[in-house]
Amino acid sequence: MLLAGCVGATVTGFRDPGKQIYSNAVLDDARLIGDWAQVAEFATPGAAPCQLGHASIEQTAQGVSVKARLCLNGVQAVFSGPMGATGPGRFTPPQGEPWWVLWADVGYRTLAIGTPSGQFGFILNRGPLAPDRMRAATEVLAWNGYDIARLR
Repeated sequence: MLLAGCVGATVTGFRDPGKQIYSNAVLDDARLIGDWAQVAEFATPGAAPCQLGHASIEQTAQGVSVKARLCLNGVQAVFSGPMGATGPGRFTPPQGEPWWVLWADVGYRTLAIGTPSGQFGFILNRGPLAPDRMRAATEVLAWNGYDIARLR
């Protein structure tokens, strides 16, 4: 009976919902402050080309706030407002689904961000992007159930 729920799990977004997803439990929110460039997104085959975006994360009296224009599955999405923290590495943006920081490199130069539903995922970076950090971010996304073949 217990196994019946696992049989036939289908991917409705970009990650396998049957796999566990983990946010970064030791994330230092203060180190997220600053400007980020989007270097990758997940997209369905044939999705329109989309210019990768950017995000600016600020500390306000009310907490962390974001201003972002991101490419999510070939569509520009705009975010502006407070990012409520709901747990370690877990945030609720002003609109849309929660953002989970799945991985940050030790220098907080590269972030892998996903959502439990798997409806989107992306990689943010600041400064030059080293190939080892891109590889690590990609591996963490895969470990969390994302279909890396759909990362662009």
